[in-house]
Formats: sequence, structure tokens, C-alpha cells
Amino acid sequence: MHIPDGYISPQTAGGLWALMVPVWYTAGYKAKRLLKARQAPLVAIGAAFTFVIMMFNIPVPGGTTGHAIGGTLVAVVLGPWTAVIALTVALVIQALFFGDGGLLALGANCLNIGFAMPVAGYYVYRVFSLGAAPGSARQWLAAGVGAYAGINVAAFLTAVQIGIQGDFFQTAAGAALYSPYGLSQAVPAMMAAHLTLVGFVEAAVTSLVVLYLQRTNPGLLLAAAESKKARAGGQRLKPLAIGLLLMIVFVPLGLLASAPAWGEWGPEEIREELGFIPEGMERFAGLWSGILPDYALPGDGGEPWAGVAAYVFSAILGLGIVSLLTYVIVRLTAGKDVRK
Repeated sequence: MHIPDGYISPQTAGGLWALMVPVWYTAGYKAKRLLKARQAPLVAIGAAFTFVIMMFNIPVPGGTTGHAIGGTLVAVVLGPWTAVIALTVALVIQALFFGDGGLLALGANCLNIGFAMPVAGYYVYRVFSLGAAPGSARQWLAAGVGAYAGINVAAFLTAVQIGIQGDFFQTAAGAALYSPYGLSQAVPAMMAAHLTLVGFVEAAVTSLVVLYLQRTNPGLLLAAAESKKARAGGQRLKPLAIGLLLMIVFVPLGLLASAPAWGEWGPEEIREELGFIPEGMERFAGLWSGILPDYALPGDGGEPWAGVAAYVFSAILGLGIVSLLTYVIVRLTAGKDVRK
């Protein structure tokens, strides 16, 4: 679902960057009003969780892959605007360090994954959980429904942004300048994977974590509420931190499905499939490949063990950077703690 550079035009990318500016401003404003500095570790864990879970690729029909994101889960626990901050940090680090998603396309990826997904998922959750007693089955079921809706909203927006490029940006000969896939290809391909498989994985992960929190740490599920009393709910973070570290242990499982997700092929893969590379895609693809492209270390020799080691190292590095950066941002933007 991460749009690489070259798939959308600079005009589209720039417009989506511009759309994200008021979103980021609002997220910062909401953080100052609703968050307290002492919640920075929790938000950092939420951002790190989204980064790590996106490394668990799963095979989907057609020879491509997908992955859960955890955006609605973070929104359920922390509120939708805090989720925007957490997901934005994760997406920025993915693009800058690992070349996962383009820099020009970062505004598009933040709009789809970092904004539309958690906000849509959260409000679907709120509708389906309306009147549900804390700790009830309807609460965790509603979280799953919201997660399924949120990731499919993000997938649909991604497909539309990729699919309209050929209609608006063409060479003089009428060939596509950027994405060669029209709406009739992009929407069915993207939605088939997310409606039938990836959405259910996202829903299952979200429901299971919410159910776990209901049993072990119910105070966290009050963090997204508007009242100060709710936001002051207990935060037992040690089990969450341990769970995050355990995810690192199992992150090599994400290598079992190594094929790119639909719409994330490189130029040479496009050439193999279609026989040509669109001019604009060739110009902008690979504009920035990241410090550790594709979560791999330079000169690993292609050995399987080296790939696993690099993937684990990338997970640890990314987790550390995302956690630290999110922590600093929340400490700088959140309201001050009032000691009584």
C-alpha cells in the first residue's frame, strides 16, 4: 500500500503533501490539548508497533503480498489524532531509512495510511461500540470492524491515486507517464487483496489486542476518550514493551512472503511485465532508495542467514528510531503535566 516514487505525478504528490499540512497542524493542536507529556512512552510504543507489524508480510492471491498496519488499534487506544502522529513518524522512517514508500509520495502515503485509515477506522469503531459496556465483547468486535473498514478505506484511496494517473498524465503519444495501471486495474487488484484477506488480518490483530487490553490493562482503552478523567487512566506499559520486543523475535517470518505488494514494483519489474517503463516513472523512481534499502544491509552476500539478520537489525533500528522520535515529538507538543 506504500506508493513508491514514480507511480504518481509530482503534481499529484505535491497536492497530497499540501492536503496533509492542515492534518499535521490539527494533530499537533489536538496533542497539545488532549495529550500529557507523561503519555509520550505510550505513544512511542504505539508508533513502534505500527512500524514493526508492517514488516510481517503475508502472501495474497496473484503472487503479491500485504501486511497489517495497526492504525485503527492505535486510534482506539490513543485517539485518532494521536494515531496520525504515530503513523506519520513510522511512515517517515520507513521512507527515509528503508526506502519503503517514496519521498515525493510521502504525502500520499501519510494521507492514506496515516490519516484516512485511523480516522475512518476509529469512527466506525465508535459507531459499532456505541453504548457498549467497557470490557464487553462488543467493544473488541467493534474494534475489529473499524480496523477492517479503515485499512480498506486506505487501500481504496491508494488505488484511486494510482489509477487516475494515466487519465491525467500522458506522453504526446498517449502513453502513461507514471502508473501504467488504470482505475479498472488498480481498484480491483488492491481491493481484492484487502477485502478478502488483509482486512481480516488487520481486524483479527486489532480485536485480539483490544481483548487482551480489556483483560489486562483496561485503563489504556480509556485513553482515547475526551474526558480528563479517562485520559488519567492507568498505564501499565511494561507488558506492551515486552510484547513489542517479542515481535522482533518473530519478525523474520515477514521474509517468508518476500514478493512486493501490488503497486510497489520497481521499474525493471514493470519492464518485465509490460515491456516498457513509463517515462515519468523512470525519471522519479529510485529518487531516494533509503539508507538500508528494502531492510537489507549492504554487501550481505545474498545468503539467507544474512537476509534474516539484516531484517532483524532493521526492525530493531527502526523500532528504536521511531520510538525515540515519537517520544520527543509528544514531549514537545503535549500539554504539561499538572502535579497535585
